[in-house]
Amino acid sequence: MHKLTLDDLFPLETYARLRPEFRERVIEHKAHRRLPLGEHVTLSFEDRLTMHYQIQEMLRAERIFEPDDIRAELETYNPLIPDGTNWKATLLIEYPDEEERRTALGRLRGVEDRVWVSIGGQAPIYGIADEDLERSNETKTSAVHFLRFELPVAAVQALRAGAGVSAGVDHPELDVRAASLPEMLRESLIADLA
Repeated sequence: MHKLTLDDLFPLETYARLRPEFRERVIEHKAHRRLPLGEHVTLSFEDRLTMHYQIQEMLRAERIFEPDDIRAELETYNPLIPDGTNWKATLLIEYPDEEERRTALGRLRGVEDRVWVSIGGQAPIYGIADEDLERSNETKTSAVHFLRFELPVAAVQALRAGAGVSAGVDHPELDVRAASLPEMLRESLIADLA
């Protein structure tokens, strides 16, 4: 998947006009790329479109229009676009109650290293977490992590031959799994490997 460049982005004035339609398109797209893993954990698989939207929203919110500042945003978010041999995902740990969230994040230290996908029943492929910076410390994990699932050739071949995909977390404080990804998500993830 090609990385985003300055030429792919809308100027702020253009984006203001296109935003409602673009936002609606991205929200629908993202809905098909989300995978709940239990009640409080979600994997949101990223791609070029989700990162395009993220960058546009950052430029809008921060009123960024200088080319060097825009390039900095591209450098921040382009690494979250799949490279053709992997999937990239945002891991979200969500608890509405602040105290419950604080307690859970303490219990779930290291959870970001225990998230996996499996293709066709093959051995789990664990996500490589937070390559840009450490998001956990000795007392708690973060509520947001960025994962890269690097797929072996055999897994990609099995996927293209019709194998199903499962995913889960095998942390001592959280053992959950999605037995089979919805077909729309599976097809979308296959497209990430093109």
